[in-house]
Amino acid sequence: MRLYDTYTRGLVELPARPGPVRMYFCGPTVYRHIHVGNAVPEVLGRWLKRWLDLNGYETKLAINVTDINDKIYDAAPGDSVGLAAAATEWYLEDIGRLGLGMPDVQPTAAGTVPDQIRMIEELVVRGHAYEADGDVYYRVASFPEYGRLSRQRADEMLDQEPNPRKEDPRDFALWKASKPGEDSSWESPWGRGRPGWHIECSAMSKKHLGPEFEIHGGGLDLVFPHHENEIAQSRALGHPFARIWMHNGMLRFAGEEMHKSAGNDVSLARAFDRWGRETLLAFFLSGHWRKPLDYSDSTLTAAAARAARFREVFRNPSITAPDDAWDRFAAALDDDFNTPEALAVIHEWRDHELLYRALNVFGLGSLADRADAPAGVTQLAEARSAARAAKDFAEADRLRAEILAAGWEVRDVAAGYELVPRA
Repeated sequence: MRLYDTYTRGLVELPARPGPVRMYFCGPTVYRHIHVGNAVPEVLGRWLKRWLDLNGYETKLAINVTDINDKIYDAAPGDSVGLAAAATEWYLEDIGRLGLGMPDVQPTAAGTVPDQIRMIEELVVRGHAYEADGDVYYRVASFPEYGRLSRQRADEMLDQEPNPRKEDPRDFALWKASKPGEDSSWESPWGRGRPGWHIECSAMSKKHLGPEFEIHGGGLDLVFPHHENEIAQSRALGHPFARIWMHNGMLRFAGEEMHKSAGNDVSLARAFDRWGRETLLAFFLSGHWRKPLDYSDSTLTAAAARAARFREVFRNPSITAPDDAWDRFAAALDDDFNTPEALAVIHEWRDHELLYRALNVFGLGSLADRADAPAGVTQLAEARSAARAAKDFAEADRLRAEILAAGWEVRDVAAGYELVPRA
């Protein structure tokens, strides 16, 4: 299997089976319900793990929770700890509704502060960081490879955390001294304070995956400065760090990126309530993970129709697929995890066993489930059968319309009738 790597701008082969394949995906900053765009790397990481597990790899997936951050302090002055705890629960509940399982480990920034302090201390000793009035900054000039991931020019990096106490405008904070209104802090060699955003992920990934691992994922918006800074911190300590950088395209709303700060976000909870789990997963499946994906009524309606078409296959007789059917599906996913190509392949199938196996990779095996109609709908269907037997076809048509209005379709079969959910 090969995946596109942002760092080299090319396709990189995964190690031979069984691997291991260790993966770290950047999770959310918890200060409100996560938006539906946050789900993209969450879904990608879980899908990739499910596919690799199915193919005999030994995998380990870590998705962190950022529960120390300026956004949390700003959202709840004096109660950032309480808000972070509550928002973490909201996140776990919302993301659990995907039905894709949870990562193998889910570290938190607050739970790894001692690890972060040790890393910062070592960076200072090695000359890659310096203290300034209780803050500690990474010395970007000490790392010649800085900027390679993002292809940023030096003049494009100057606005990173403006502070006159820094040696270089490009330098970024590893440790921040406590400020009024911040209700959480930790003791450190530089006084009470809390870690900067970037050091958190370097420490969490090392703790749970080691100094070198196979895949680092996250949204394209994290390339600079977050992931650029992670590389600088970790490699300055001699850690090889990630071999492949997977940056998913952003979710767009009316052609614009979906961000909380832009005010155009839709929470994942609201998306579930409106569209349901299967439609959302079918929507994510329709786009290549590296490309932007448009979130709109039309694209979600199309995804709902796509899910309904697969459900319809399971309501009809199974037809054995050609011998090479699974190989074509696997080839699409093994070539940069091309889900649109894989989707095109399985749309041809009427083979129940094979289709269920493929859909289950994406958490959509539930499309094969046969739902039982409510008792009231069954009573209407029985009454319709009686009307047809009495040749009262007007009444039978009226009852069919009532069944349709209840969200079900009645089909006449040799054994009598069959009720299926309305697509």
